[in-house]
Amino acid sequence: MEFAEVLRRRRMVRHYDDRRVDDAVIERVVNAGLRAPSAGYSQGYSILLLTEAADRARFWSVTETAQETASWPPDTRAGVMRAPVIAVTLSCKRAYLDRYARPDKGWTDRDEHRWPVPYWHVDTGMVALLMLLQAVDEGLGGLFIGMAPSVIPAFRTEFGVPDDHDVVGVVCFGHEADDAPRRDLTSRRRDPGEVIHRGKW
Repeated sequence: MEFAEVLRRRRMVRHYDDRRVDDAVIERVVNAGLRAPSAGYSQGYSILLLTEAADRARFWSVTETAQETASWPPDTRAGVMRAPVIAVTLSCKRAYLDRYARPDKGWTDRDEHRWPVPYWHVDTGMVALLMLLQAVDEGLGGLFIGMAPSVIPAFRTEFGVPDDHDVVGVVCFGHEADDAPRRDLTSRRRDPGEVIHRGKW
């Protein structure tokens, strides 16, 4: 698929069917995420990949909140939970502070205030985006969702996630359901002239 077509088709898919995703396709999607840039080549990102039904059930059981349940229509909630692949993206600040304390960078004080933004989160967000784009190229649908802070301790315990790894977001992907409702958000998309400031604000 041409890259321009991948971009045109990329959207958040919330209704999946039960078809299994081939292991080779899963590997291509996840490995695409590893092509993300990282400051100083720190590579302080990780992916918790959940493809077994029992693991996905454990994930939903410890991460779903009452607010989310109430905010999603029942058919949408069920459609998302049918996604056969869940990839939790995590960042590790320590990896970046360690990398920039080396002689070629020289921030030996490890002061995170030197960073204009937390690039460990930025780079991990790019991991998620590349997976979403690769999923489209594979003919799949993808979704990026957050994880409520209140459930993260239970998530860490359930899956043995180290304390120095922070959840940035969750990528779900799989085959979109044939009867999935289509949302046309064209009218809600901001005009480029409102977003792009040329030469000055």
